[in-house]
Amino acid sequence: MGKTRELVKRRKAIRNIRRITRTMELIATARFKKAQERATKTEDYTKKIAELVRDLSLTAANISHPLLEIRDSVRKTLLLVITSNRGLCGGYNASILREANIRIREIRQAGSDLTLEVAGKRGMNNFRYQRIPMDKTYIQFEDKPSFEEVKEIADRYLDLYLKGEIDRVDVAFMKFISSSRQKAAVETLLPLGSVGNQSQSTRESAGPSLEYEFAPDAKSILEDLLPVTFRVRLFKCFLDAAVGEQIFRRLTMSQATENADEMIRSLTSQYNRARQAQITKEIAEVIGGAAALE
Repeated sequence: MGKTRELVKRRKAIRNIRRITRTMELIATARFKKAQERATKTEDYTKKIAELVRDLSLTAANISHPLLEIRDSVRKTLLLVITSNRGLCGGYNASILREANIRIREIRQAGSDLTLEVAGKRGMNNFRYQRIPMDKTYIQFEDKPSFEEVKEIADRYLDLYLKGEIDRVDVAFMKFISSSRQKAAVETLLPLGSVGNQSQSTRESAGPSLEYEFAPDAKSILEDLLPVTFRVRLFKCFLDAAVGEQIFRRLTMSQATENADEMIRSLTSQYNRARQAQITKEIAEVIGGAAALE
């Protein structure tokens, strides 16, 4: 009797856990769809504005801008690491932190000073454990990062870069490629040379360049357009991170639910065998007692 009661309690506990994991899976699915829609829309805008900057830079080749110039000496690098505030999302944070640690080692080996900023409690806890000092931390970004919050950070980065207090801005995050593919990556957002410049082969494959008429002039347009480009690219990193977190959480909770189902089936089978053995034993005892009375 004791064994069957223990099996019943374990099965009940696992069923309660399954309800939680199933609910979290459904919530993550709903949040993923909304986050994916925002990221997809921003992706189209980001690509279009990058094309515009590239065409303007090629058309007005004699115009230079500090945000486009790659500095010869990188004395100070700012690294922003975007992680989640909560766990239960599989290897999401571990993948990002692994890439971030690789970039930190590269920065230190190059002799550059590091300014580390971290978004998300999981990343904060990791760097505290490693005793790596953090200059700024953020915990306000969840599955719906707002552009105004990101713009505030982006404007500060732009100000530091233009003043020469930092020479490069890197971001470690989970890059959203498709609903079935995400990749932990570290991208350089400043300088914007990767946007403004093209290789010769890319230019040839792109065909004839567009002709623009500038009003008031190309330099003024680039001065307004380049900061917007950086803000949008940084915002896209936060949107990708939000989508990736929900995808990883949905998959993790789905696997946990499947494991719970398997454990429930196993415990039910054990319970049935134990109960059958107990009933057989009781019947044998009754038959034995009746035979003794004859």
